[in-house]
Amino acid sequence: MTDFMRTLEQAVQFGFPVLLQNVQEELDPSLAPILNKSVTKVGGQLQIRLGDKDIVYNPEFRFYITTKLSNPHYTPEISSQATIVNFAVKEQGLEAQLLGSVVRKERPELEEQKQSLVLNIAAGKRKLQELEDEILRLLNEATGSLLDDVQLLNTLQTSKVTATEVSEQLESSEETEEKIDTAREAYRPCAQRASLLFFVLNDLGRIDPMYQFSLDSYTDLFHLSIDKSKRSANVEERIANLNDWHTYAVYRYTCRALFERHKLLFSFQMCAKILEVAGKLNMDEYNFFLRGGVVLDREEQMDNPCSAWLSDTNWDNITELDKLANFHGIMNSFEQYPRDWHQWYTSPEPESACLPGEWENSCSEIQRMLIVRSLRQDRVAFCVTSFIINNLGSKFTEPPVLDMRAVVEDSLPRSPLVFVLSPGVDPTGALLQLAEQCGMAQNFHALSLGQGQAPIATRMIKEGVKDGHWVFLANCHLSLSWMPQLDKLVEQLQIEDPHPNFRLWLSSSPHPDFPISILQASIKMTTEPPKGLRANMTRLYQLITEQQFSHCAKSSSYRRLLFSLCFFHSVLLERRKFLQLGWNIVYGFNDSDFEVSENLLSLYLDEYEETPWEALKYLIAGVNYGGHVTDDWDRRLLSTYINDYFSEPALTNQFYRLSSLDTYYIPRDGPLASYKEFISLLPAADHPEAFGQHPNADIASQITEARTLFDTLLSLQPQITPSAQGGGQTREEKVLDLLSDVREKIPPEIDYEGTCKVLSGDPNPLNVVLLQEIQRYNALLDTIRTSLNDLERGIQGLVVMSAELEEIFTCIYDARVPPLWEKAYPSLKPLAAWTRDLVLRVELFSRWAKTAHPPVLFWLSAFTFPTGFLTAVLQSAARQNNVSVDSLSWEFIVSTVDDNNLVYPPKDGVWIRGLYLEGAGWDKKNSCLIEAEPMQLVCPLPTVHFRPTESRKKSSKGLYSCPCYYYPVRAGSSGRASFVIGVDLRCGAAPAEHWIKRGTALLMSLDS
Repeated sequence: MTDFMRTLEQAVQFGFPVLLQNVQEELDPSLAPILNKSVTKVGGQLQIRLGDKDIVYNPEFRFYITTKLSNPHYTPEISSQATIVNFAVKEQGLEAQLLGSVVRKERPELEEQKQSLVLNIAAGKRKLQELEDEILRLLNEATGSLLDDVQLLNTLQTSKVTATEVSEQLESSEETEEKIDTAREAYRPCAQRASLLFFVLNDLGRIDPMYQFSLDSYTDLFHLSIDKSKRSANVEERIANLNDWHTYAVYRYTCRALFERHKLLFSFQMCAKILEVAGKLNMDEYNFFLRGGVVLDREEQMDNPCSAWLSDTNWDNITELDKLANFHGIMNSFEQYPRDWHQWYTSPEPESACLPGEWENSCSEIQRMLIVRSLRQDRVAFCVTSFIINNLGSKFTEPPVLDMRAVVEDSLPRSPLVFVLSPGVDPTGALLQLAEQCGMAQNFHALSLGQGQAPIATRMIKEGVKDGHWVFLANCHLSLSWMPQLDKLVEQLQIEDPHPNFRLWLSSSPHPDFPISILQASIKMTTEPPKGLRANMTRLYQLITEQQFSHCAKSSSYRRLLFSLCFFHSVLLERRKFLQLGWNIVYGFNDSDFEVSENLLSLYLDEYEETPWEALKYLIAGVNYGGHVTDDWDRRLLSTYINDYFSEPALTNQFYRLSSLDTYYIPRDGPLASYKEFISLLPAADHPEAFGQHPNADIASQITEARTLFDTLLSLQPQITPSAQGGGQTREEKVLDLLSDVREKIPPEIDYEGTCKVLSGDPNPLNVVLLQEIQRYNALLDTIRTSLNDLERGIQGLVVMSAELEEIFTCIYDARVPPLWEKAYPSLKPLAAWTRDLVLRVELFSRWAKTAHPPVLFWLSAFTFPTGFLTAVLQSAARQNNVSVDSLSWEFIVSTVDDNNLVYPPKDGVWIRGLYLEGAGWDKKNSCLIEAEPMQLVCPLPTVHFRPTESRKKSSKGLYSCPCYYYPVRAGSSGRASFVIGVDLRCGAAPAEHWIKRGTALLMSLDS
């Protein structure tokens, strides 16, 4: 910064303009005196203090700052100190620019005429202005009679003739310009489509900081589309060809830079925008598709006629859907056709099943999607795929496979090639292979960035530019402080003339501080592990050489256990797709874990006569793979899998099964090729049972994917909704309505002081917990009221809308809970459900405080700190029985009677209600775990007696230690664990290992 400050000091003194480029959202504090214009007058001379120096201030000094951020958020302070000018291209401006490009290519004579006429018209208007100015000057300077001023009369005469000629020329030129504009206008649909697609691309940066695309490269792509698309004498046909070609070119060009999870979203966003501009998308319906139904008050809602199978959340969606113009009556149809709706609801593919009653014939495709979104979110992705196919074509749902050879051929020495990394994937091997294919193996130089590597990297780039090397700088995210220097080196490439063979390869995990200019100048490629057990096992067997395969002395045992190890590694990777039911935390298991384990396997089999099972299992699962695992319950799952795959029967049983399905087993021993062939015959799509999961696990992950899709699409929505659009409410009006609704529902604070006085004589630990909970809830209620009042005043323009208020505004508009409110306790509920839940929580503690008696049934989820409550119960039991708290543990007895029969508290311990089983069902009669019903993602667990008991050696046989979590995010959030307690439940017919693989857990609260 010192060089910059020196430059700034000189500029301030001598009155030079200064341009500061590529700033971020926060400006250096040393610029504050300049921005504040902290100028003082000392002895008649203007001065300003920069750092520790007083500098003479020249009023001619000008300061310009630019940023490459597409949508920066500057603080109100910065906005008041500087004049912010948005030079970013807008839709209409880009459309006009691209229209010129397409006409220049298609009808060059029109564009030339247009340019010439624009110049002529401008010159003509300037001539008229000059004549007018000259006459006014002469009139102003004239003395005496105007008729005696010969020069004035001559000028007037000349001006009259010239003005007539110029006016006629202008008229003629403007008529011609109108005709040319009409001819050019025929090509506007192309420019409009191309402009629209650029802004779809531009918005992707909001999803991931690495998704940055430059206008220059996009314009080049558009020119390429004009050249390559099919020509036709018919203008309309030509426009259709160009639009189709360019739309797919954008999809193909962008897909290689996107992660798999964002490719369908990108296609859908393109499709929605194209239909919106064409006027074929009802925006009220589309907004409902993204947001669903928000019901804060169910008192005026029609009763759910299908409550036996239709959840309250789904019914909320239907009652709100009924308010849309094209859906009046859908609510009543559930009373008319309950059986038909149930049949549709339980259909494996409801998106293609017949809708009940008149809805089958009256619904358009997008309207069917709204019904699926309301009732069967697990099928949303399939609906979206069909929608894209029907509107854009099937090729927009089939991302092209990345061909790195083609990427190199398309690239230029000036453009860096960036690998955007995902966990567990290293592109180095593939890049080395590519270098060999391209004859660059000898000139390939790789360096992993980190501390002290910057000078070496700089030297490698400079040598590579001169001598034509391939330079690969891995893990740029580990050297962010050096990125500005790299940015300058890449900028230098655009000016220099690098060797034609030179290529700069970079790899980085997504990071918001990675320089935007490098990303915009580069070709980006994402690296992701293959999907599916078959694909993963195929890739692992490709890493194994013939020599490796046959170098172990106990060849048969080695080959069988190597297959088990491959299956184990693939299962660990693929289990991630089940999200919370898979792993509590996502781990970056990688190829080096497999390679180390393969070495251990070979070494220990050769070293020992008997297979050392315990040592192998400990080293592979406990140390090698277990080194990644930080969650105790995930570690238990890892041990369960290794015990299944590494056991004596795996060596002795022919065709030893690796899952409950018949498909996955250790094949007959043979050469390496026979194992590869067996793997190639495995199913392409994995059944959940291959992992020990229930088929419902797929539904749960599909629902989560659908919600992620909605949330991401919502983040791409424009932040303005003018009421002119269909006469609806503005965003501000809608937020004010929701804000008032929430404020009305929020209960009053609980009387803390009064409760303290009432409970002061009773030192029961539960009373301490009650007072702590009252304090926390009162603080939360105060925060909510204050922030809602501030937001209301901010919308009305009475106070400045701070970044915090803007965030609350956006959250309320999107029906989400503002993060500020979630500090008391974590939750995934949408705003309406969260508000209703908060009211019930406060009511519980308010009632307890008023009666000064604890409830008979405790709702554990109502406590912001449930572990404190459970500890208080143990402390009460310890005092009662005069024993140490450390000597007590829990016994869990699940009630077999209904809650209305539990009218008195138990003699010891507490009744706990409101727990939900995820990944299993409950057999109330036999009081044990059973398989969940189809489509049953969570099952309410009857009330449980939490009974403190003196610790003694308990038999765990027939019991499953079931982790209980505060909310569905099992890993918890930063600084707040979700795990509360392990609850022993009876296993039923299946062993505990069965439920471990199912990911069975208890949840204290749900996400709806």
